Amino acid sequence: MICQECNQRPATLHFTKIMNGEKTETHLCEKCAQEKGEMFMMNGGTSAFPIHNLLAGLFNVEHSFPQPKQDAFHQEEILQCNQCHMTFPQFVKVGRFGCSNCYHAFKDQLKPILRRLHSGNWTHNGKIPKKVGGNLRLKKDLEEKKLRLKELISKEEFENAAIIRDEIRSLEKNLNDAHEGGE
Repeated sequence: MICQECNQRPATLHFTKIMNGEKTETHLCEKCAQEKGEMFMMNGGTSAFPIHNLLAGLFNVEHSFPQPKQDAFHQEEILQCNQCHMTFPQFVKVGRFGCSNCYHAFKDQLKPILRRLHSGNWTHNGKIPKKVGGNLRLKKDLEEKKLRLKELISKEEFENAAIIRDEIRSLEKNLNDAHEGGE
């Protein structure tokens, strides 16, 4: 495939952009992509794409963010990290956080984007290796069931809570059996 920009060199970078349901594909050579500022880090860092452009594009959907409150007596409130003092607009422009606390400071603004990127999920639950994860998986299931039990009790759904309680007992028994068998 030939570069769509110069029509001379082979296209080595292929970009797909979907906006408002309309798909646009662009095929560029490395040189034209560099000139347009469309490069990712490649081959040991010899070529660079400003990844913040990708993030800024994701965050460019204004209606997906909760908007700050504003009234006649107060100026617009700008969301800011209380540790590094980075503002949310600065994060969108730069494309990376100033510190680890920024994840918490901008949590509400990140949720819609993460949900869109990760099929509705916005939290990272981690992965457990299959070989060594037997007990870890049981413990994780047990924690989830206990949280679900509390939720059901608070909603006064006692029949469903009883089912979860029995599942918790079964998991605890399996965990104890596994623990005793491992010693």
